[in-house]
Amino acid sequence: MLNDPLANVMSAVMMYEKSGKRELVVHPVSKLMRKVLAILQDHKYLGSLDDVSEGRGGFAKLNLLGNINKCGVIKPRFAVGHLGFQKFEKRYLPASGVGILILSTPLGLMTHVQAREKGLGGRLLAYCY
Repeated sequence: MLNDPLANVMSAVMMYEKSGKRELVVHPVSKLMRKVLAILQDHKYLGSLDDVSEGRGGFAKLNLLGNINKCGVIKPRFAVGHLGFQKFEKRYLPASGVGILILSTPLGLMTHVQAREKGLGGRLLAYCY
């Protein structure tokens, strides 16, 4: 039984990146995971994402590019206002302007940069650089 599937996927991505492997099969894949992986793909941390729907959960094949130095989930899922991102950038990212924080907002999942532009806050889910 998986207690936190998103954390399992992020740690698997880290292990495969460190070992130099180029393909990862993820099972099960939820809507939240697909959206987080799509954000990482949009920011060029991951290659293609192919969904294979077979029954409940389904599979996803990820092509890794070797661009991730570190990624993970943020536990507990801190609530952050639109003016409070700097504190968490210092905590989870190596430098200002390097990497992304992924958060859940009322308008859906987005990075901290997009949320800051829109003036939104939300709950922190993951980080990647």
